Amino acid sequence: MASPAYIAFLRHGAYQQRSDAPSARQPFALSQKGVEQAREGACQLVQMIAQFGLKPVAQIHSSRQLRAWQTANELLASLRAHGHQVDDIVQSSDLAERGVGCAANLTLSEIEAVLRDDPRCEPPPRGWKSDSDYCLPLEGAESLSDAGRRVAGYIQRCLHPGSLTVLVGHGASFRHACHHLGLLRREDIAGMSMYHARPLLFCHDGRGSWQHLAGEWKIRTPKEVPLD
Repeated sequence: MASPAYIAFLRHGAYQQRSDAPSARQPFALSQKGVEQAREGACQLVQMIAQFGLKPVAQIHSSRQLRAWQTANELLASLRAHGHQVDDIVQSSDLAERGVGCAANLTLSEIEAVLRDDPRCEPPPRGWKSDSDYCLPLEGAESLSDAGRRVAGYIQRCLHPGSLTVLVGHGASFRHACHHLGLLRREDIAGMSMYHARPLLFCHDGRGSWQHLAGEWKIRTPKEVPLD
């Protein structure tokens, strides 16, 4: 029987996100608040490791966005300071947020103007940014569900029986990944978010089943505007 494998993932810390624009490929660094969140999240992760008696693998996995790498770097420093042999950060595009293709870093109104001016495109549905299945009809774009499937596949490839793998990425793609892994119901995705840089800990039993062990999802208020 395979030993359980453990996964901890964290949404990056806060950063100076361009207003009213999907966050996917925004290149900006953590704000000072985001750095503080990353350091606090690192302390929480160290406590979880001690509580459950876990051994981290030698690499932390991160998306290629600067805010995620900076968050992972704070985790790396903290884990090393507490005696864990973690060597480096592995960056992967497979941990990125939902991509909007050639519309990357445009505002919502700019994206909608592009679609309006393109005779090949239908107008996007109301609330399209948070629609799990909607994919912009633009080169390189994907749906939130597509992004979650991509991230779920990466998580499954990172499983190390008997050890903990730490991943840093993005809220929406992590939530949709949890749906594909069987950890969140489809109808619960929209009502959930992730706190900046707070770890969520999960266990895979080696037989295909997942369990949420520690860390809290953020519950969205009815009028909250999704930023992830």
